[in-house]
Amino acid sequence: MIKAVISGTGLYTPPATISNEELVVAFNTFVERHNTSNAEAIERGELEALQPSAADFIEKASGIKRRHVIDREGILDPQRMAPHIPERSNDEPSVQCEMAVSACQQAMESAGRTAEDVDAVIVACSNMQRPYPAVAVEVQQALGIDGFGYDMNVACSSATFGLQAAVNAVENGTARAVLVVSPEICSGHLNFRDRDSHFIFGDACTAILVERDSDVEAGKGFDILGTRLKTKFSNNIRNNFGFLNRADESGIGKPDKLFVQQGRKVFKEVSPMVAETILSHLESLSLTPDDLRRLWLHQANLNMNQLIARRVLGRDATTEEAPVILDEYANTSSAGSIIAFHQHQDDLASGDLGIICSFGAGYSIGSVVVRRR
Repeated sequence: MIKAVISGTGLYTPPATISNEELVVAFNTFVERHNTSNAEAIERGELEALQPSAADFIEKASGIKRRHVIDREGILDPQRMAPHIPERSNDEPSVQCEMAVSACQQAMESAGRTAEDVDAVIVACSNMQRPYPAVAVEVQQALGIDGFGYDMNVACSSATFGLQAAVNAVENGTARAVLVVSPEICSGHLNFRDRDSHFIFGDACTAILVERDSDVEAGKGFDILGTRLKTKFSNNIRNNFGFLNRADESGIGKPDKLFVQQGRKVFKEVSPMVAETILSHLESLSLTPDDLRRLWLHQANLNMNQLIARRVLGRDATTEEAPVILDEYANTSSAGSIIAFHQHQDDLASGDLGIICSFGAGYSIGSVVVRRR
C-alpha cells in the first residue's frame, strides 16, 4: 500500500520588516490626525475618538515583535496605511507566483528532487490575488512541472487542508509527488487603521513536498500517519471582499471588506475545539499526548497556542515542545504552522512524533500527525 511522506520544505521570507515600534508610530500619527480633523464631531458625541496603540500592548496581546512584509513604505505612510504592490502585466509572473516558485524550489532542493519528479501543485492560502487562471497552474508552468495544479482556500487552515489533498493524491496514485505551497500576502487584506488588528499579520510563503514512501530514501523526511479536518461555520472571523462587491456600490470601502474578527469570541470558542480535535485525532491513531515530541501549532496568538498546548499536554509546554515563530513573522495565516515545522524539525530523531495543526476562519481546523523516518 502506498503511504505519503513529507520529503522537503521551503520558505520564502520577504526581506522588508516592520517592528512594533515602527507600526505604532504610523498608527498613532493616523489617530492623531483623525481626532484633530474630527474634533468638533467628537466633542458633540457624534464620533468616537480613536485610541492610540503601543508596542508593549501588541507584544503582550499577541507575542508579536515584528513582521516581514512585501512592502513597508506604504504600510508606514499614515496617509496610505496599505502596502504598495504595483499591478503587473499579464505577461509577467504574479507576485504570489514569484513567492511560490522560490519556496517550491527550496522544498524540492531539500528533498533532492527536480520539477520532473513532481506531478501536481496545490496553492493553498487565505487570499488569491485573482480568481483565475489558478495561481497553482501559473506556478506549475513557472517550475516546468508536467501535471496539474489547483487553488484552494480554507483561510488559516489552507496549508493543512492542502496537505490532506496532497496525501490523497499520492496514496490513491493520482500523483507521484505534490507541492503544497502557501503564498500568504496577509498585509494586503489587513486594516492597518484598526487598533485591535493592525499588528496581527505578516507576509511569507511556505512549500511542502509530499511523495510516495517508496520513493524517499530511508531515514529521510516524515511519514504522515494521519490527517484530520474539521469545520464549523462562524462569522467571528470574516473577510467580505469578493467579485460581487462591484454589484453593490454602497458596500465598497467598508471595513468588513478587509480582515475583521471578534477576537475574544474566537479565542474562547476555537481553543477548546482545537485541543479536542488534536486529542481525538491522537486517540484514533492509538497515540497519547505523551507520545508527541513536538506541536507545530498555527501561529496566530501566543496566548492561544499556550492554552491549546496546555489542554493537550495537561501542563505548560516548553518552547522546544511548541516552538514559536510569532515574534519574528507575526501571523502569516496558513503559512504559520509550516514555518514552525520548517524551522524546528532538524533536531528530531528517527521515530519522534509531532503534530502540525492550523486553525482559523470557518471555523476550520487541520491536523496532521507525522513521524520522523
